[in-house]
Amino acid sequence: MRIAADQPVGLGHLTVLELPPIELLRLAATVGYASIGLRLYPAFPGSPCYEIAPGSDTMREMRRRIEGDGVTVCDIEFVVMDGDFVPVHLAPVLEAAQMLGARRLSVCGDDPDRPRMVANFAALCDLAAGFGLGVDLECMAWRRVASLPDAVGIVAAAGLPNGGVLIDALHLARTGGRPIDLLTVPSGRIVAAQLCDAAAEPPVGHDAILREARSGRLPPGAGALPLIDLLDALPDGTLLSVEVPMTAPGSAEERARRIFQATRRLFQNSRDRSPGGVS
Repeated sequence: MRIAADQPVGLGHLTVLELPPIELLRLAATVGYASIGLRLYPAFPGSPCYEIAPGSDTMREMRRRIEGDGVTVCDIEFVVMDGDFVPVHLAPVLEAAQMLGARRLSVCGDDPDRPRMVANFAALCDLAAGFGLGVDLECMAWRRVASLPDAVGIVAAAGLPNGGVLIDALHLARTGGRPIDLLTVPSGRIVAAQLCDAAAEPPVGHDAILREARSGRLPPGAGALPLIDLLDALPDGTLLSVEVPMTAPGSAEERARRIFQATRRLFQNSRDRSPGGVS
């Protein structure tokens, strides 16, 4: 991916999940992020999320701020496709996403019945298309879809044009993937990627893996992940955002600024590096 001098980057909601959507928009505009992701659906029972109902005061204020500040909503998260998943139940979330101008919906796969998961992913893509949305499947070490090839296989089997795979720098590394693996993904299937960094050594044990993913990431360039190789391997035009939940001192704005500045340095380093392959 060719990184432009003014490369836009979005702010994933998980980075500052304590902020409700209106405050998240304000923060993104203040710091310089081009877009935000919104967690409008619980990633797991009891996890924080924010409902924005069509016709609500919050929806009207969000639309006003989006138009005025120029910060867009890139993606809506986060849906787990497990054995109880029913795609049509997401219709209200997709309607809200459309009203906010969102482009993508992020999901993961955790259904032990693979044919049912493929069918549900296809049905969700069909449903989302009616709202102008694509659907990105993300691999995670603790889910049934636990590698990039797994995610690509599900998307390919569903066969819908708005289905894609979401590349998360941490999840790619912790599930055995390398940047070079992205070059084998069929054209058009990688639309979005999330950047963060992490220690070289992966955590050991289920609980430690979850802690790292949900609160132990590092700003880009502060760890050992091959992020410049990852940028090189991504298709041109990939939607880039940062998803860096971390336990660190300071306010949400201070963390968001630190991450934004680190990402800008990463982009500069990517542009400065002489041409070469990915590994």
